[in-house]
Amino acid sequence: MSRVLTLVRHAKSSWNNDDLEDFHRPLNNRGFKVAPEMGQRFAEKKCKLDAIISSPATRAITTAQIIAQKNGFNIDQITSNIEIYEATLDVLMDLIHQVNDQFGSIMLVGHNPGFTELVNHLVYASIDNMPTCAIAQIQLDVDSWKEISKHSGELISFDYPKLIH
Repeated sequence: MSRVLTLVRHAKSSWNNDDLEDFHRPLNNRGFKVAPEMGQRFAEKKCKLDAIISSPATRAITTAQIIAQKNGFNIDQITSNIEIYEATLDVLMDLIHQVNDQFGSIMLVGHNPGFTELVNHLVYASIDNMPTCAIAQIQLDVDSWKEISKHSGELISFDYPKLIH
């Protein structure tokens, strides 16, 4: 059995309020414009999503909800995991290893630099940066999420807003 891991970096966030903690920064206007477009582009690939796990940071969970809606995924089924916020590569790998094997296809929504590091760790790729609202899909030919290791995946799709804009 193979598994599919989709990584989504949150859409562009607002820096308008200096008093707001990083965790609570919302999406900015561009983020609210691009997230539905990227959700739609992902939906057109007709990929099955068994689970969405998101950082609870405002900009990430909002991005997760927008993309979920565009893909017919019930937003009430999104799991929030604080470990994704400011996660290192090791933390992200641990989190993936803990995913229930009943899920064949999961989406993680979170942040850089961890997500760029994770893509480059899992596949033979050299992605300098996952831009905001980038979506990377990785095919993993493993029976269990616990088996995922360095270079065990193949990058099957890498999309980001400026590929079209």
